[in-house]
Amino acid sequence: MRSVTARERFEDVLRAVAFLVVGVILYAVLPDGVIRWRPDLPEPSTAVALGVLAVSCSGIALRRGHPVLGLLVTVVAMLAGPFAVGVTHTGSLLALGEALYNAVLHSTLRASRWVAACTGVLTALVALRILLVEDAASAVRTVMSLGLLLAIPVFWGLEVRHLHERAEAEHDRAEHERRVAERDRTAAVAAERNRMARDLHDVIAGQLSAIAIQSEAALTVPDADPDVLRRVLAQVRQGSVASLAEMRTLIGLLRAGQDDEERTSPGGLERVGALADVGRATGLTVEVDDRRPPGDLPAAVDLAAYRIVQESLTNAAKHAPGSAVRVVLRHDGDELNVEVANDLVDGAADGGGTGTGLLGLAERAAAVGGRIDAGPRGRSWSVRAVLPAPSPVAVPR
Repeated sequence: MRSVTARERFEDVLRAVAFLVVGVILYAVLPDGVIRWRPDLPEPSTAVALGVLAVSCSGIALRRGHPVLGLLVTVVAMLAGPFAVGVTHTGSLLALGEALYNAVLHSTLRASRWVAACTGVLTALVALRILLVEDAASAVRTVMSLGLLLAIPVFWGLEVRHLHERAEAEHDRAEHERRVAERDRTAAVAAERNRMARDLHDVIAGQLSAIAIQSEAALTVPDADPDVLRRVLAQVRQGSVASLAEMRTLIGLLRAGQDDEERTSPGGLERVGALADVGRATGLTVEVDDRRPPGDLPAAVDLAAYRIVQESLTNAAKHAPGSAVRVVLRHDGDELNVEVANDLVDGAADGGGTGTGLLGLAERAAAVGGRIDAGPRGRSWSVRAVLPAPSPVAVPR
């Protein structure tokens, strides 16, 4: 059983006091509302009657901390009524029902079953004794009375306990699903970041190689034209600045490496036509509307846009096979807009997946300072990304 807080103990004491107050009121208003076991004994004094009632109600104060002990205290007080004073007051009967309910609800499962079994055996024995000593009508009345007194609190406690156990099981299941979803989300983000880091590494390696080749050419060409040297040095500087910016992004994205994964050359929007061909091979009808001005994009943005188009086409082939897909690439000020929209098919309005693919796209867009929005729009599913990218300027060759 769980530990009981101080607040709960205080509430249990108040509950016991409330039952005692109700018992005292019943004793004062209905003095004849008692069960007389021994008519030969004189009427008990008020102090004795209230003392037995107080002991009966005191067991309720243990309802959550020690419910079985509380039941035993109430039962002992109930037994003292017939044997010591010859009567049992209505307030003590109410306390017994509450103690039975608490023992079934708040005790361990084994103790709860024992309480229910003992209650059933006691009811049967009392009914059998009355049936043997008196008549069948008296036995039936006794069983019905004991049913109201003992069986109802027990069955009520068992039912409430069952409902609590079902609620706890549902809560545990929901918590387990939440942890699994969180692990999937974390794994998807980590995988996407590792992939981005590898892509950026390959891009930076290519840029540094170009810088080395250009620098070597500038150093080895005899009597080089100053204008040619100036253009070469300008390109070296441009490549160095771009590599430095992308290296900062790489440092922020790099996670624990997975050396056993295959390295592939990173893609870019110059290969969007190849992506469209792959999509068409899967049964899609792909239309590419590239409205970008000619020139180079920052490598990180180029990679992010390429991966967004790639993942969007993959999702379209998976969740809307055979649909028409439109890919739009355009510059708007200093932003690159990427939109991939496909027709919805029956059953695919909700995306039809776990969402980890879209989560990876959002992570990739956020890594370069952009944002992404995905969802149904009318009869199509649209993925829209806005990535920061100054209008590309063609590099002189």
